[in-house]
Amino acid sequence: MTESSEWLIYRGAGEPHDGMSRLPPPPPWRDFSGRGADTSGDAAEDGDGSRDRRLGAHRHLAELHRPGAEELEMINAALYLRRPLLVTGSPGAGKSTLAHSVAYELGLGEVLRWPIVSRSTLRDGLYHYDAIARLQDVQIAAQGGYGSAAGSPGSVEAIGGYIRLGPLGTALLPSDTPRVLLIDELDKSDIDLPNDLLNVLEEGEFEIPELRRLTDRLPDGEAEVLTADGAKVRVRDGRVGCTSFPFVVLTSNGERDFPAPLMRRCVHLELGRPDHNRLATFVRAHLGDEAARAGDDLIARFLDRSRSELLATDQLLNAIHLTDAAAAPSRERLADLLIQRLDRPR
Repeated sequence: MTESSEWLIYRGAGEPHDGMSRLPPPPPWRDFSGRGADTSGDAAEDGDGSRDRRLGAHRHLAELHRPGAEELEMINAALYLRRPLLVTGSPGAGKSTLAHSVAYELGLGEVLRWPIVSRSTLRDGLYHYDAIARLQDVQIAAQGGYGSAAGSPGSVEAIGGYIRLGPLGTALLPSDTPRVLLIDELDKSDIDLPNDLLNVLEEGEFEIPELRRLTDRLPDGEAEVLTADGAKVRVRDGRVGCTSFPFVVLTSNGERDFPAPLMRRCVHLELGRPDHNRLATFVRAHLGDEAARAGDDLIARFLDRSRSELLATDQLLNAIHLTDAAAAPSRERLADLLIQRLDRPR
C-alpha cells in the first residue's frame, strides 16, 4: 500500500511530468498486449487474449472451485442434446465466462463471440457481403482494360473474396468437433432477432443468396470465403451447414422475456447470486491468492450489499485491484466509489 496521494498518476497540476512511466501493468482482464504477439501453441487458440481475460490469468489457482450441480447438469444437457444454452443472471455473474471455460476444458478452440446490440440482425451473425467493394473493383478492372476476365477483381469467380462469415455463420461450418459460440446479451436486441434465430438454430444451416444464384457459374459450384476468425474456407452451392452442432451459449441479464418458441429450443440455466467462496475463487483466478486474502473484507462487504443492491462482480475486481495501490482511508473510499449500485434511481 502507498500513501493516499502517492498512487496518483494524473495529479491535476496543469504541468507535464513523466508519471506514465510509473503506471503499473493493467489488471489481467484489461490486458490487450498479447494481441498478435504469438501465433503458436496456446497463443494460436487465444490470439486476442480473450480466454485469459475471461478465465483469469491465475486460473490454475481456481481449480479447487467446482460449479454447482445444477450448473454442471444444464451445461452437459446442452452438450448431449445439441441445444443452445440460455444463461441468465445478474451482470458479472460469470455468464460469458462459462463459454470460455467449456471451450478451454474440452479443447474446442477459440470462442466465437457475437456481441448483441439494439441494431443487430440475423444476417450480421451469419455473413457480410461487401457489394460496394466488389462494384468498385469491377469499375477499376474495366478502366484498366481487364473487363470481367475469370478471376479478375469483381468477377464471378472472385465473389468469395467479398464475403465474410459472421460468428454464427463460422460456428455452423462443417467440423469434426463443435465450435463454441457466445451470443452475448441477447436481451439487448430488437424484438425480432430472437424469433429470427429460430430456424437457423433448429436446422443448423443457412444459405448465402449471393453465392447460391451464381452456383452454375462458379468452378465446381464453390467459392472461397473468409471466416470470422480470418481463415479461408470453401462454400459449395451457396449453403453452409454444420456436421457437429456448435455449443451455443446465449446470455441475458434478465431485462426482458423471450418468445416461447426460442425458450423451448434452449436449455435454460439461471445463475444465482454467488456466495463468498465463489467470489473469492473468482478473485483468485484473476488476481491471485494474495489479492484474494487482502480483499477478503471487500468481498464480505460486497456480498452483504448485494443482498439488497444490484452489483456486478467486475466492480469487485476493479475495487480489489485498485485499492491494493492505495492506503486507508483512501482504500475504503475508493472501494465505495467503484462499487456503486447499478439499480439506483437516476
